[in-house]
Amino acid sequence: MKNGRLMQDIHPVHCFPSTIAAAYEDFFNGDPAGDVINLENYGQVTFFVYTAAGATGTAVATVESCDDVTPSNTTAIAFKYWNGTAGDTWSDMQDATASGFTIAAGINTFCAITVSAEALSGTDKFVRLQLTEGVDSPVDGGAFAILSNPRYAHEVPATVLA
Repeated sequence: MKNGRLMQDIHPVHCFPSTIAAAYEDFFNGDPAGDVINLENYGQVTFFVYTAAGATGTAVATVESCDDVTPSNTTAIAFKYWNGTAGDTWSDMQDATASGFTIAAGINTFCAITVSAEALSGTDKFVRLQLTEGVDSPVDGGAFAILSNPRYAHEVPATVLA
């Protein structure tokens, strides 16, 4: 980031539909899929998933390459991630296969999931995060995404959600 250009260098996105994330209660219930994000003008997306209350609930996080905004076809893809606890304590970077990884149970945990545009399947330009509930126990939490490495830096970035 140069000269206060934060919003030209990244694009934050609230990537889960408001109907799921409105209360942030039992966040993994119903196996929520995030909004489809257009990566056409960005080189990378990083999803952040965080939990507040709920000691035993888990979810499997996968990243899906999408052919369009519907999406009509999805392909689970490999990605990298970090787990975090206690404010700013992060694990080493981990490799996840297309099968994903289990988000750890616990209060005040978080993870960062990153994928480059080159990792998308074929000619796909779209991506979304899929959370599939593992242990069915309410977890308060949420998720957002940050797109980075823009092709074109704009003062006000165009929307990446359909």
